[in-house]
Amino acid sequence: MPVISLTARVATRYIFATLTIGLTTALLYLWRASLGTPLMALLYLLPVGLSTAFWGLGPGVLTAVWAFLAFNYFFIEPRLTLVVHRTEDTLVLLVFLVVAVAISQLVGRAQAGLAAARAREREATRLYELSTALAGLLDVQALGRTLSELVKSTFQADRVELAAGGDEAFPFSTVRLPQEGPGASAAPTRAAVLQTARGQLGEIRLWRDSAPLSDSEDRLLRTFASQGALALERARLAEAEQRARVLEESDRLKSAILSSVSHELRTPLATIKAAATSLRSGEVGWDSAARAELLGAIDDEADQLNRLVGNLLDMSRIEAGALRPSRQWNLLQEIVGGVVERMRPLTGQHQLEIAVPEDLPLVPVDYVQIEQVFTNLISNCLKYAPPHTLIRVQARPNGSGLLLVEVSNQGPTVPEQDLARIFDKFYRITAADRVTGTGLGLSICKGILEAHGGRIWAENLPVGLAFKFTLPLTWDGSPPPSLPPEAEPQ
Repeated sequence: MPVISLTARVATRYIFATLTIGLTTALLYLWRASLGTPLMALLYLLPVGLSTAFWGLGPGVLTAVWAFLAFNYFFIEPRLTLVVHRTEDTLVLLVFLVVAVAISQLVGRAQAGLAAARAREREATRLYELSTALAGLLDVQALGRTLSELVKSTFQADRVELAAGGDEAFPFSTVRLPQEGPGASAAPTRAAVLQTARGQLGEIRLWRDSAPLSDSEDRLLRTFASQGALALERARLAEAEQRARVLEESDRLKSAILSSVSHELRTPLATIKAAATSLRSGEVGWDSAARAELLGAIDDEADQLNRLVGNLLDMSRIEAGALRPSRQWNLLQEIVGGVVERMRPLTGQHQLEIAVPEDLPLVPVDYVQIEQVFTNLISNCLKYAPPHTLIRVQARPNGSGLLLVEVSNQGPTVPEQDLARIFDKFYRITAADRVTGTGLGLSICKGILEAHGGRIWAENLPVGLAFKFTLPLTWDGSPPPSLPPEAEPQ
């Protein structure tokens, strides 16, 4: 089919060139009485140049030959014969033939040069579009799709495949355009290898039934393959760099957590060990006040250890995406009251004010996880706020279907540029040298609240710092249920 189509187009050009000479001859024959032989010879040169300009060198040379024969047959004495009696007419015909062929050659070369310049311009434009399209892409599949689309549009292809190569360290899925239908069974019209210094990454396969690829198109396809291979290699290097950066960050976090945890675990373990040793020594009487004090120390430090280990486990579940809140309708006042009661031994040197109204609607939350949020926020306030200062917990609906909760203290403020970063793991701004903890508490609060569909942020106050977070008041589109009379807070 491509060969037949190409042959038909070429034949059409030669037929049009012949018809042009026929039309010119008919017009000149009608006006032969008023036109001289030299003028008719010049007028015959016009279709020669036009045929070469429109249809190429071959049709132009054929037009020159037909013009020579028609001029001789119709306008050189004796007419209607190819015989030439006079020497000067023979010279005129020879000069005419030479000039006609020369004009067709010159016009053909000019047209070929113009076509080559336009082809180079198109190639440069296509390569610029290719480099621009691939420059900002680092995703391998996106690169493959973009490269395939550009190849299909540039070469007017019926089908394009970008097939993965033999580089097992950097595989990518085969891209087909169009995506519908099975893969092409026939051999491709042309294939170009995506080759780099490290090996073959893949292959561009192109099917085109309209016509075979010209030499310039074949060269452009190889250039596309070369540029595509470089882009894929760049994506591979970027991916390797990203993996190295992730591994480096992971090692840094592991070192930080080991350093922090080892320090935080050593202190309560040392206290528990010392208290247990004193109790086992027999030097402390069973009824003495020292025994109760040592048992209290063991109990407090065991709670501290439990909180540390719980924070680590919570952080690991958050990072793994395994934190799934078990939602139930709960009273926020009850959750806050339980946390305050449990932390009462730790809040003795601070003023704790709870402003949670009794008529707040129920909230759909995981009781234990929201307890952990309040525990971590209040613990953070206790660490940084000076003794005998106020810590306030307040809550209210914000009118947008959310419950707004605020936990504030009168401790040091945080620079504005660091307010968002205090919820990052191990990130501390102030008093880092004298405050205990793993640096995970606020990160855990953020993970828990985001899992509930809320968010948390920090704001500086005129005196102190406030942690604010929101919780949705609806669950699966349902508003909070009404409390039965016997469950109403008194």
